[in-house]
Order: sequence, then structure tokens, then C-alpha cells
Amino acid sequence: MAEKRDYYEVLLVERKSTKVEIDRAYRKLAIKYHPDSNRNDADAVSKFKEVSEAYEVLSDVEKRGRYDQFGLAGVNGQAGGPQFTDFDAFGDLFGDMLGEMFGGGGRGGNRRGGGGKRARRGADLRCDLTLTLEEAARGCSKEVSFRRRKACSTCSGSGAAPGTQPVTCSTCGGRGQVIQQAGILRVQTNCPTCGGAGKTIGQPCSACRGSGLESEKASLTVDIPAGVDDGMRVRLTGEGESSPDGGPSGDCYCFITVKPHDLFRRDGKNLILQFPISFSQAALGAELDVPTLDGPAKMRIDPGTQSGEVFRLRGKGVVEPGGARAGDMLVQMVIEVPKKLSDE
Repeated sequence: MAEKRDYYEVLLVERKSTKVEIDRAYRKLAIKYHPDSNRNDADAVSKFKEVSEAYEVLSDVEKRGRYDQFGLAGVNGQAGGPQFTDFDAFGDLFGDMLGEMFGGGGRGGNRRGGGGKRARRGADLRCDLTLTLEEAARGCSKEVSFRRRKACSTCSGSGAAPGTQPVTCSTCGGRGQVIQQAGILRVQTNCPTCGGAGKTIGQPCSACRGSGLESEKASLTVDIPAGVDDGMRVRLTGEGESSPDGGPSGDCYCFITVKPHDLFRRDGKNLILQFPISFSQAALGAELDVPTLDGPAKMRIDPGTQSGEVFRLRGKGVVEPGGARAGDMLVQMVIEVPKKLSDE
């Protein structure tokens, strides 16, 4: 079975894309590959299913969060590709896209104000967290600190000096967008006067210089799920920067680094241990106390064990994120040959 492509790659969007941007990308691709327009094109139908599956995950906050943290392992069995049972669902998307292209309001969208200007989402942030193998395998709670921008306490986020208020932009009438027309082609762009904000500031706040945001140090407790691995990330929803104009805050992504362990090496959900035994133990067999993440475990080796032979302790590995069963401990025997032999 062919490996599935990254859902963000399928929809041609970036990982930091907003819900609005994901909706817009899906509409365009769904119209392009919709079966009604490509009845004899099997490849287009296949792409339509792939696009629909990606959208089903990325348009859902909970599913997207699991996908961002754990990839396909976090949503296995969740995304099967939606089937449109009501044409209105597709019609809503199509109508919204036409509204965006030609300056109409559409039927959907997260808008604010009488002008219909979209509230911008706050920026996403990154923080880094280093864990031991034990913490990564069993889960833990850790403190993280990072800097972010929040609404300015001096101007309450307006960007205007105390005692004054931003005024509606005279160029765009508060919409934040202007329409430029050349023949039958109409293009909607950010207003050159207000930069898309919909308002202009006569007297900027001296504390934030008109941005409406100020820096702060954030300290948070992060619950790390069991089984995370090096390079994974945990999403802290709404803990990014504040929106500059009243929209939702961004997210903070906590990137995981797992420190190398003195004894164990991880391979997926299995742990590998090289365990030294004596020449006589290998020849005669022995019962050994083998270290694991949960303490020593008894293991029996047979007489005639060879150097490099691997024994398995089931359930002594790591539970993968979203998994139900822990992996195994793979114990590789390393025979220590004595440099000097006694008469005995």
C-alpha cells in the first residue's frame, strides 16, 4: 500500500495556515477534482478523495491537533474521506469562494465589524523541551518558559494613545480590503492606507508604538503524553501571540528532544539493550536480572547462548502515541571473553 502524503502537502497549505486558509484551499481543489466534472478521469477522482480526507482532519480542531502532534498515528481510523450526502455542503464552499474572489460577503467566514473585515489570528510560537527517555516513554508534566506578545496594557490593545481611539479608514471604509478592476477582472487586495486593519491610528501608543501588543514571559505546565519521540511536537492551543485586532490567539508548539540513554536505544516502540554476560553464563545458561524502564526483570537464557543472540521481554518497551500496547525490550547478549584464564 502506498504511503499517504502529508495532509498539508495534499491541500497545498503551510502547517501554520489558519482554518480560513485551509477552507479556501480545499474549495479550490474540490472544485478542480470533483467527480461531477471529471467523470472519466480516475486520477482526478482519486485526488478528490485524497483532498477530502486531508480536509476532514485539518478542518477539525481536535483531529488537526492530534495530527500535528503525532502524524497519521494520531488519526488512524479517523479519516476515511467524507462522502457528500447533501449538495448544500459543497454549495456553501463554492459560494464562499466566489464571494472571496469577487468581493462578495459569502455565507460563511469568521468576520467582525460592520465592514466584514476578517479578524487576524495571532502568530504561532515555538518552544523547545528536552526529556529523558523515561519521561518520554511514560509521560510527564514539565514547565516551559518562552516570550510572547499580548495585548498592550497601556492602550488595551487598540494601538492608540490613551484617551484616543483608532478611526475607520477613509480609503476602504473599514473593510481592510479594496477592489481593483481591469476590464472584467476584479482583484481584492489589502488596503494600502491601513494595511488591511480597517482603521488608522492618529496618535500611536508610546508603549507599543501602535502595534497594540507588548512582550511578556509566559510560564506554562505542559502535559507530555506517553510515547513521544525525538522530533515530535506538542501543541499548546491558544498559547501563542495575541491577535492584533481581536481575533483568536495563535498556538505554541513545543518541540521534543529526547536525550540519549546510557543503557537503552529506542527503535519505534521497542527498546534495545546490549547486555554483557560471562563466558560460563553463555555456555551453561543462567537466570539474569535485566534492567528495564520499570526496574529489573528476570530473564532466562539457554545453555549455548551465542554472542549477539537476541532475547525478547514482551511489553517492556514503549507505548506509541495513540497505541494500546507497549513494545518489547530486545536484549542482545554480549559475551565478555576473559583476557586471562585461570587454571580452573
